[in-house]
Amino acid sequence: MSGTITLLIILLATLSTAFLSSIFGMLGGLILMGALITIMPVSQAMVLHGLIQLTSNGYRAWLNKTDIKWNIVSTLIIGNIISLVGLFSLAFVPDKITVLLVLGLLPYIAWALPKNNSLDVSKKPIGILAGMVVVGSNLLSGTGGPLLDIFFQRVNMTRYQVVATKALAQSLGHISKIIFFGFLTTSKFNTWPSFWLIFFAVIASGIGTTLGKIILDKIDDRTFFVWTQSILLTIGAVFIAYALYLMK
Repeated sequence: MSGTITLLIILLATLSTAFLSSIFGMLGGLILMGALITIMPVSQAMVLHGLIQLTSNGYRAWLNKTDIKWNIVSTLIIGNIISLVGLFSLAFVPDKITVLLVLGLLPYIAWALPKNNSLDVSKKPIGILAGMVVVGSNLLSGTGGPLLDIFFQRVNMTRYQVVATKALAQSLGHISKIIFFGFLTTSKFNTWPSFWLIFFAVIASGIGTTLGKIILDKIDDRTFFVWTQSILLTIGAVFIAYALYLMK
């Protein structure tokens, strides 16, 4: 595959997934990671994915900055720090099947819980847990969105507040990923993609995010939550099916 074709694939994937994430605040990062990991070395994919998603999520948070729930963000940061310290000290990496099963089952467990016992990120202990999850998942799998989403499915928030707060939460997770794979690994000098690839990918991310915001403005809260719930549960089913397949 030529360098030009690779660049076009990356830019197209970046544009489309940023567009998707800007509407639903989810899913885009997961798809993008899958695309990058197939055409780039793991470390480079992690760094580029982190930079693209930091741009996409950071810009999305800025576009909806008046709707960010800062009390939730403060608890998320506490969880971020706890997770970083724990992973750096323990260096624990679960096997692929375990990760897939957990990713697949958690959305169903969270949705089955009663409202007053659900994983509601606005509750401080749950917010700290969510902060731990988004950083841990980013360092272990490259993306924290699928797990972070379950903490926003039963919240008493508008679609704008959900998108803005999740965007900032995921930005924090991607910053930790960039630091880990871009500066703390032994091969740090070989893990950074080229300047022009980063430059054009960041622009594509900004364009996709802007276009997605237009669609977000046109849908209502009910449509937003129905679609996010459906997409999340569908993703969970795919993860479970894939894990079962790998067990054979």
